[in-house]
Amino acid sequence: MTTYSGIWPVAPTPFHPDGTVDYEGMKRVIDCMVDQGSDGICILANFSEQFLITDEERRKLTEVSLAHMAGRLPVIVTISHYATQIAVARAQHAKDHGAAMVMMMPPYHGALLKGSAEQTYEQFARVGEVGLPIMVQDAPLSGVDLPVPLLVRMAREIEMVKLFKIECPQAAAKLRDLVAAGGDAIEGPFDGEEAITLLADLEAGATGAMTSAMIPDQIKPVLDHFAAGDLDAATAAYARVLPAVNHENRQCGFRSAKAAMVEGGVIASDFCRHPIAPLHSQTKEALFRLIRPLDPVVLKWGK
Repeated sequence: MTTYSGIWPVAPTPFHPDGTVDYEGMKRVIDCMVDQGSDGICILANFSEQFLITDEERRKLTEVSLAHMAGRLPVIVTISHYATQIAVARAQHAKDHGAAMVMMMPPYHGALLKGSAEQTYEQFARVGEVGLPIMVQDAPLSGVDLPVPLLVRMAREIEMVKLFKIECPQAAAKLRDLVAAGGDAIEGPFDGEEAITLLADLEAGATGAMTSAMIPDQIKPVLDHFAAGDLDAATAAYARVLPAVNHENRQCGFRSAKAAMVEGGVIASDFCRHPIAPLHSQTKEALFRLIRPLDPVVLKWGK
């Protein structure tokens, strides 16, 4: 059994001020994330604004990102779609260009179209036939309930379903139940949601975390200390970053990493496509006030 662990942040998608995708900026994002000490990265996730890009932009971002990474770190490509045929095609495209694995939410579209338990199982099984490890994203955004027995069944019966990013309310409780019920079939229980519940999730059995790309170098010590069995050091490291993580999670969302990358010279613009509003200047100033004392890589990478 492979155990997946470490910190695997989500890459933001940079745009020019006119709203077009900044593909050269995407390369700099990837280079910065390598220098942040990431164990792997994820592209085209919700924190990459996947719901604000076209299919053609998605295709090109996948190809540009994987080519530029060139094997330095493993890359997860998010492939979520309500249509199973499209999810499978996205998985195949990711595999063809060198992805290490894919991540997907259960099938949903809007507030009312939600896959049943059996439809969800069938979609993951079809994607599994592509032959890449799959991370199941259990996020409130989909509105689809993923009970532990269903997740365990998928892990045991679908060979490629190996990792689980748990972001639902009371994530630690679900992780604890998942690990207990699934045993060795749960090869990568992951914390998500910007690490806002990281310490509780690690104690519940998480072995990895998927954060934003804002300060993964500062969050990583929490995982390292915990893996080494030093709970006091892990707690202190968590307390050190928690104000910044909380501000990101509750006030900024995916805009935080882009703002930090502009401040550090990684990318030229923190533009987000309408209807996403730009960060208020007060919110942005508070973000920088919280992360500057941490001395993260992102604030000095391009300077």
